[in-house]
Amino acid sequence: MADLNSKVIAIDGMGGDSAPEAVLSGLAEFAVSGFHFIIFGNKKIIDKHAHLLGDNVSYEIRHADVMVTPDMGVTSALRTGKNSSMGMAIQAVKSGEAAAVVSSGNTGLYMALAKIILKTIPGIDRPAIASTIPSKHGSIICLDLGANAECEVKNLVDFAIMGEALAISVLNRKDIKLALLNIGSEDVKGNRLVKKTSEILKKLFENYVGFVEGDYIFAGNSDVIVTDGFTGNVSLKTMEGTANYVVSELKNALSSTLISKIGALLAMPALNSLKKKVDPRLYNGAILLGLNGIVVKSHGGADAIGFSNAVKFTANILRNNIFDRIGEQLEKSKLHYVSEYFGKQ
Repeated sequence: MADLNSKVIAIDGMGGDSAPEAVLSGLAEFAVSGFHFIIFGNKKIIDKHAHLLGDNVSYEIRHADVMVTPDMGVTSALRTGKNSSMGMAIQAVKSGEAAAVVSSGNTGLYMALAKIILKTIPGIDRPAIASTIPSKHGSIICLDLGANAECEVKNLVDFAIMGEALAISVLNRKDIKLALLNIGSEDVKGNRLVKKTSEILKKLFENYVGFVEGDYIFAGNSDVIVTDGFTGNVSLKTMEGTANYVVSELKNALSSTLISKIGALLAMPALNSLKKKVDPRLYNGAILLGLNGIVVKSHGGADAIGFSNAVKFTANILRNNIFDRIGEQLEKSKLHYVSEYFGKQ
């Protein structure tokens, strides 16, 4: 694998609803000196839009004959995927040519290819999608956000261990507080999966705070919130949709009359601050945690600003050598205890 202090990032140039335009414009929006991008995709198409990159982006284009599409079946995608723009970008991390990979492509296929090519960290059965989201007291880590629709108890316990390691590395906080997303905060609430997981987390983590409901995610009373991929993805999309709805309705309300327009001008600094806090594009970028490499997922519908923030998220991981720091935290974690525990079942 590449030296994680390097600044070479592999890009799936054909992934996402608005590729390659949003991808290339996003790289131009990022345009931080020192970073170099290897863009994989149909060279003829990318060359056609290369002007969007501007003059400040260091890049090279690698041709890929195959493109992974959202409607492509898993079997077909896995059979041809290694020759796709997505697969070739992941292999650049495997070979050490790139330190990280970013794609807006199909999440399930991206995860499957990354797992096949890079393999998982020893002791981890399934990777999880983890990202930061805003809260009252700063950012928090949420996982899984869509990689695993169905989970076993061990998977959720693994997610908690990886989430703690990521939070210590990214948020620079000690005594990380963990919570498990549930339909109620009482111990009697929830299904067998969350109840059994909670019993184990109580034994493994001194700072496990128990169950939290969806309306407490933004309260900031915990640093890591763990859930299965189905629930996590639904929660994330609901948050994003609500944020977009509130911003849209606020714009309409503040432009409906002359008085409201005047009020909007006076409140503009506060409104801009609110927009920065709730704009989903500014929090775009999630790491596929548990793999032997830095694999970052951008939202499939991301525009240039959104993709730029996914690259910014990736750059932050590289600058702070977070991959190695996560590995160090996992070495000191309860992972071996979990293996012993589940080995006895």
